[in-house]
Amino acid sequence: MEQQYIVSARKYRPDSFETLIGQDNIAKTLKNSIIRGQLAHAYLFCGPRGVGKTSMARIFAKTINCSDPSADMEPCGQCESCLSFKEGRSYCIHELDAASNNGVDDIKALLEKVVIPPQVGKYSVYIIDEVHMLSQSAFNAFLKTLEEPPAHAIFILATTEKHKIIPTILSRCQVYDFNRIGIPDIVSNLKGIASRENISIDDESLHIIAQKADGAMRDALTIFDQTVAFCGTDIRYEDVIRNLNVLDYEYSFRLVDAFLSSDYASALLVFDEILSKGFNALYFVTALSSHLRDLLVSKTGGLECLLDLPESLKERYAAQAARCSVKFLYDALGVTTACEAGYRTSANQRLHIEYALMKLSFLTAAPAATPVAAPAPAPVAAPAPVTAAPAPQPQPKKAPAPVTPAPVTAAPVTAAPEPQPQPQPKKASAPVTAASEPQPQPKKASGLSLGSMMQKVSPKTPEIPEETSAAAPEDDVLLAGWKKLSPEYRERPRLASALESSDLEIVESEGVKTVKFSVLNEAQQKWIQESLLHKLEDSYRAIVGSTKVRLEVCVKQLPVDDEKKLYMPKEKAESLMASNPQVASLVSDLNLDIK
Repeated sequence: MEQQYIVSARKYRPDSFETLIGQDNIAKTLKNSIIRGQLAHAYLFCGPRGVGKTSMARIFAKTINCSDPSADMEPCGQCESCLSFKEGRSYCIHELDAASNNGVDDIKALLEKVVIPPQVGKYSVYIIDEVHMLSQSAFNAFLKTLEEPPAHAIFILATTEKHKIIPTILSRCQVYDFNRIGIPDIVSNLKGIASRENISIDDESLHIIAQKADGAMRDALTIFDQTVAFCGTDIRYEDVIRNLNVLDYEYSFRLVDAFLSSDYASALLVFDEILSKGFNALYFVTALSSHLRDLLVSKTGGLECLLDLPESLKERYAAQAARCSVKFLYDALGVTTACEAGYRTSANQRLHIEYALMKLSFLTAAPAATPVAAPAPAPVAAPAPVTAAPAPQPQPKKAPAPVTPAPVTAAPVTAAPEPQPQPQPKKASAPVTAASEPQPQPKKASGLSLGSMMQKVSPKTPEIPEETSAAAPEDDVLLAGWKKLSPEYRERPRLASALESSDLEIVESEGVKTVKFSVLNEAQQKWIQESLLHKLEDSYRAIVGSTKVRLEVCVKQLPVDDEKKLYMPKEKAESLMASNPQVASLVSDLNLDIK
């Protein structure tokens, strides 16, 4: 009779701490607790799927009941406890699937077994898998026993969703967080299994399987079995990527070569070929981003540990990275990540990716365009801009007339420059430079001349003339200036209305007049004092033309009404009766209710 086939995930399931891969720190902690006799009554193993939580629980349960463990605390596999567990007839180790036994009755049935001591070994170990599936009432029924179990009982809980377990359960357990298994560990384990099964497989195929497994050894073994079923005992990289529908590295290498040569047509053809094979377009962009990232890591020294690639591919990545600049890789990653972000919202998704590919192709063309733009200074050095500069110079010299003395500017501007520069441009330039010796440099850049700067400053500087700021202005000037202040703040209606409705009080002290204006409440007063008072004061001084003015804001004092206002009908009736005795007697005679 032909032997029954067993999948690799079950056939090569770890049965000792040594064969458990990727969880060395947890294995060491549990072995030390056995050696020192410091066993807790409850453990919680949590982590991603397929990383060895249940296997670790079984190995730990088998080891603490083993009658002859090894020196490094590995189960012997020969004693009665180990053999009974292996054959599935152990009365000391109990497993419960909480996904299908998640009610209160199931937990009560389990708790009834807890009081029974073990027949073989020292401890009764209860492994509850997928414990997060228990109902709230089942958790509550389990709490007391989990906190104070019998001396012979040990609970090991396993879950993939730690956040679903109530805090009262977590506080009663020693929590161990399992990590995802690294790609090198998965590749090493698969290589050993392949040699035992007489299967020929290359390193690139093993890396593809390990990446597809996403840190789960059970998934890696399942994909390995699927690949063997498709390819047979001789597995090649091409067959693996075709079977697993994985995008080949070759496409990414070809695309980067096209980008470096600014060949966007080849890049678009490669993208079309990928789409014709049924690959998802967004997955293609993600793979291209990963390829650019690996190139950047390969180019940067000291980051080789960040590459989860076989040695043959590492050499190829290093060769292509040597031809790429860091700036190109950085800009290319910016393009691909932006393409990923906007892919789902794009109306024409194929065009969205094709546009990104064209941008990537033009990244290397940008440095080549800069030498073409280098001859641009030639028009600047031509004589046309130089000769044109003196001609408009006489006209801007009219602007400094209010600032410079009249005799200096009048002679060269009106008499000499206008009739002479056209017939004799060289002679005309001489009197201009002679007359304006303090300003020879502004002729090279007329926009930064002293006259133009004075024109820009002149509208602001005469706001507060020095001759008018020597003494404080009269009260009527201050009142008239206040009326001009609020229109300047029309864009801020709250402030403008507050200024218009203010009551003014003018107080003079030591030659400085203080204008006190009032607002309605303290909130407005605080708002103006903290953020607006200095600006208002500067604007007001500019309007009245004096710096001997200060502004002060205060709260308007509302008149106090001594007369009590009547609101309720009873109050109004009592007031009427008090002022009119006849009405009071009428109410009393008729026994009326004034409420």
